[in-house]
Amino acid sequence: MAQQVLIDRQNIKAAQLQGYTPGTLAPGMARLRLQSFALTTNNITYAATGDVLKYWQFFPSPIAGQGIVPVWGVAQVVESKAADLQLGTQVYGFLPMAETLDIAPKAIAPGVFQDMAPHRQGLALVYNSYTVVTGKDTHASDLRSLLQPLLATSYLLCDWLADNGWFGATQMIIGSASSKTGLGLCKYLAEIPDRPFQIIGLTSAGNAEFVSRAAGCDRVITYDTLQQIAQKPSVYIDMAGNAAVKAALHQHLGDQLHHSAAVGTSHWDKFAPLADLPGPKPQFFFAPAQIAKRRAEWGAGVIEGEITRAWKRLAAEAATWLEVVEHKGLGQSVPLWQRLAAGQVPPNEGHIIRA
Repeated sequence: MAQQVLIDRQNIKAAQLQGYTPGTLAPGMARLRLQSFALTTNNITYAATGDVLKYWQFFPSPIAGQGIVPVWGVAQVVESKAADLQLGTQVYGFLPMAETLDIAPKAIAPGVFQDMAPHRQGLALVYNSYTVVTGKDTHASDLRSLLQPLLATSYLLCDWLADNGWFGATQMIIGSASSKTGLGLCKYLAEIPDRPFQIIGLTSAGNAEFVSRAAGCDRVITYDTLQQIAQKPSVYIDMAGNAAVKAALHQHLGDQLHHSAAVGTSHWDKFAPLADLPGPKPQFFFAPAQIAKRRAEWGAGVIEGEITRAWKRLAAEAATWLEVVEHKGLGQSVPLWQRLAAGQVPPNEGHIIRA
């Protein structure tokens, strides 16, 4: 008997551990056993946007109304009837919060496999690819699970903003700047030589000191004092999905807001559809779309190389702002999930579950 974590799709705070029995492995398939994974507010966003962005489709749940949330982590091949994936191989990629996963692997590059399972076709390629893990450095694997997906999004946001000429803005406002994706974006923006804009980190009063110390913003402003933001050409990158904050910022900046991008929903419980906002209509940023654009323009593998160099550069200094917290056993992800969904996990913590 194996275990998996199910999330109530109508009330994503509700998580439960459930047993299941893996079936007989079919020809051409390989069975992965979960070894470790990161659990962050990014996974809360996957649940909050699961229907709209199809995150529930990656790992279908056996129970109606319950979903299996994807996580990033490391697994080992414990059974294989596939020519392209050998027994004992360790892989990194998109995994379910479950002890096992059966995939239909197809080699697409040296050390890289794609799951060709029918239900995953048509979904974003970046989520269907797995990379062979060759090193034995557990800490490096933990940082990869914790930071690579989030800092990849940060880098792609920075690349997308540059690709759009910064939307003519002289001010970049990063909402929920304490989130790892927000912090990463602030850092990548700060690296731009002769940048024509200031970086404003928008965060809660409780996280203001952390953002000031870690994010490299030109200025940190709290949600309750956002009227202090200068009324000049601006872009708002919203990591939180807090409807009240977004409405207040649109009201404050009006036509001076040149673009409003929605990225995450770390404040998922304060999310609400907004209509008739002053300024531009908020648009959702989907990182795989920017990857696909760059692949078409630059060729296969180029954007992936840029992302890898970028996230490793920031990961090298992670010890100055990130504390890795380990948990033993899949069951420990349930109370941690509930804390994340309630916004009770400090921004300097990165949580790893070891199965």
